[in-house]
Amino acid sequence: MSTSFPGPSENGAPAGAPPPGCPAHVPARAPEPNGAPEPNGAPEPNGAFEPDRGPGGIVRLYGPAASADPMALYERLRAEHGAVAPVLLEGDVPAWLVLGYDEILQIARNPRRFARDTRHWRDREEGRIPDDSPLMPLLAWRPDCISQDGNEHRRLRGAVKDSLENFDRRAIRRHVHRRSHQLVDGFAGAGRAELVSQFAESLPMMVLTDLFGLPEEEGADLVEASRQLVRGTEKALEADRRIHGILGRLVAEKHRAPGPDLASWLIEHEADLTDEEVRQHLRLVLVLANETTTNLMVNTLRMVLTDPRFRGTLHGGQMTVPAAVEQILWDEPPLMVVPGRFPTHDMEIAGHEVRRGDLLLLCVAAGNTDPAIGRAAGEDMHGNRSHLSFNSGPHECPGQDIGRAITGSGIDTLLARLPDLQLAVPEEGLTWTSSTWSRHLDALPVLFTPRHARNPFAPRPAAEADGEADGGAEAAGAEEERPPVPAAARTGEAPAQPERITQPERTPQAVRPAAPRRGPGRWWDLLWPRRG
Repeated sequence: MSTSFPGPSENGAPAGAPPPGCPAHVPARAPEPNGAPEPNGAPEPNGAFEPDRGPGGIVRLYGPAASADPMALYERLRAEHGAVAPVLLEGDVPAWLVLGYDEILQIARNPRRFARDTRHWRDREEGRIPDDSPLMPLLAWRPDCISQDGNEHRRLRGAVKDSLENFDRRAIRRHVHRRSHQLVDGFAGAGRAELVSQFAESLPMMVLTDLFGLPEEEGADLVEASRQLVRGTEKALEADRRIHGILGRLVAEKHRAPGPDLASWLIEHEADLTDEEVRQHLRLVLVLANETTTNLMVNTLRMVLTDPRFRGTLHGGQMTVPAAVEQILWDEPPLMVVPGRFPTHDMEIAGHEVRRGDLLLLCVAAGNTDPAIGRAAGEDMHGNRSHLSFNSGPHECPGQDIGRAITGSGIDTLLARLPDLQLAVPEEGLTWTSSTWSRHLDALPVLFTPRHARNPFAPRPAAEADGEADGGAEAAGAEEERPPVPAAARTGEAPAQPERITQPERTPQAVRPAAPRRGPGRWWDLLWPRRG
């Protein structure tokens, strides 16, 4: 697999023609004559959706056509090629897009056959991917756990997982509520707001800066830089440098003054991470957690406001916000395409000859709607967690429950403060911006009754505080401002024991909708770490 560049090719093919052994040599299925539908119901080339194609007729996974309707693009590729399809990335870099549920699980769960270490990427190692490629911020090798396999991966991932689990779950909940109220205070009296920029893009990063031990003023710059990075814009490389600079200063500061935060715990972990490894893992958690949580929150809010299944049942008490979040994880994964895996030897996958070192991309959005598992797009899943949205296998997201908690608690707080939220524009007027990896709602304007009720997490007025006989209000306010501390450091209180939620086995059989949960759901149940 290689990228086409101007000039004669080594095998004598015309300039710009793909060499043998490349996904670009896989032919697309020709449309049926006389206007008959293509296999699996894909649209006709001159119908509602026609993808942009590059050299060899291979579909481009980037550009205006791909951004217009990613799910239609995935279904077109599935109809033409099956569970695995050849695609072109930015710069017409060739790759394989894995669309099948079973195929994604087999690849994700077999690191010996499908390495995550990007040093296996043949095109990169043979010099066909330039250092300034917009793909490099997400696909370049780094000393972090997602770029490693085997024992080194277990060492690094263990440090991240242990450090994330070191947080007091109730303290995280307090941080989410406090930051949510702070954001709502900024627009509650106006009677209108734009929830993407004024709420969903800010809340995850504000909570993460708290948990990282970062100064608050660094949060705004990190929000913008992380989004530029994941969107793969021309500013991606500069954004990556800004993130590394901020986190490098944080690591140096935590050596001098450690605290109850993620940076300090990574430094102190028995895995003995280097400063570079600490910085890289802070970057990893920051970028991926912020991007995925923001998208998850925006998508859930949109459905709460527009979909009768959610709007009606939420207000009727039949569906909790966590159940709505889980439905969104099936239908609109925060990352639609997950990079990347590299076969460790030549093999056949779903009828396609794949070579050692080819780039495989896991299209979890398409996997969640794979017809082979018997699920139709949009079908109610009632809290079933066997979706692919957090990956699977050794590289499954270790912080997924914190992401769920930030989303659920943030939306709970917003709806409690502004219970009559409604969309300010027709639903068909909403627009999205898509990249190779994810899809972002541009804006979510809402209207509501202006409210000036005080944020319960705000400091008490001095006169009111003086009237408290025992100073309880001041103590409560101080408690809410206290940073999260390890559960082991707390004394004098027994830890809460919320119900444990287990992960169903991710098999096609597990995709059958589970029975609805009875009784009210509690979002903080999702914070409790799974064991075993």
